[in-house]
Amino acid sequence: RNMSSAGPEGRKKMRECNGLIDSLVYYIQGAIADHEPNDKATENCVCILHNLSYQLEIELPESYAQSIYMQRRNISSNDKTPGCFGTRSRKVKEKLQDTPLPEEKSNPRGVESLWHSTLIRIYLSLIAKSTRNYTQEASLGALQNLTAGTGPMPFSVARTVVQKANGLPSIRTMLHVSHPTVKKTAVSLLRNLSRNTSLQSDIAKEVLPDLVSILPESVPGSDIACETAASICYTLYNLTQSSSHNTRLLLSADGLPKIITISMNDSTTFSKASKAASVLLYSLWAHTDLHSAYKK
Repeated sequence: RNMSSAGPEGRKKMRECNGLIDSLVYYIQGAIADHEPNDKATENCVCILHNLSYQLEIELPESYAQSIYMQRRNISSNDKTPGCFGTRSRKVKEKLQDTPLPEEKSNPRGVESLWHSTLIRIYLSLIAKSTRNYTQEASLGALQNLTAGTGPMPFSVARTVVQKANGLPSIRTMLHVSHPTVKKTAVSLLRNLSRNTSLQSDIAKEVLPDLVSILPESVPGSDIACETAASICYTLYNLTQSSSHNTRLLLSADGLPKIITISMNDSTTFSKASKAASVLLYSLWAHTDLHSAYKK
């Protein structure tokens, strides 16, 4: 567990170590089957896998990168828009999101297991069944890592979490735990998931009122709470940017007064959340059909 957090070279060596990832997955599967999701060894295994999934898309071996991203490059080369990914049109982003991964192997080995649906379901099972904060946080964190990029792999994992494995109810539960880091990681995962336009309707329906409910009424005292508030605002931004329906959901959940309060705070310690709330308000105002509702 310590070695897995030793940086890129350490991660690379451990991912390449024959049988290591398979053994960790096998152990966790056994623990879940024996109804022992809270033992310390399971926590250690999940924390290792969490660390090994960090920056996975960037650090993938060339052989995997070629097969996964060949399709993506073909789409990108057809687009003549200059600049980096962030400046591309929404249509191109959606094309990239819809690019399928090569067919999933039924018996993944080694590094292939890290983004396989089997392990995604294991993480969701641990989130639902474990009561250990570190195990919950590591499971959420691994999914956050896997959904962090802009290529087909992160979007494929996001689709598995939301639609194929029905993971949103378990993630939603984590929004209401008292442990601040677990809550923060759950929100960060939802922020990643919410970037996928094809999933925004499902996510808004399942968790948008919960996200509004955990927004602070006033300025939170801790750095973690501030980061969580900022992350919630950016998640709500993703969910409402192109949807008047989702914006109405936010209004009916009484989100607007909270967002205005956060945006108006000018303390330096809270600037990240204040900026995020202001960006969200600016985006909400673009829904001109809702101006009268806002004024009420």
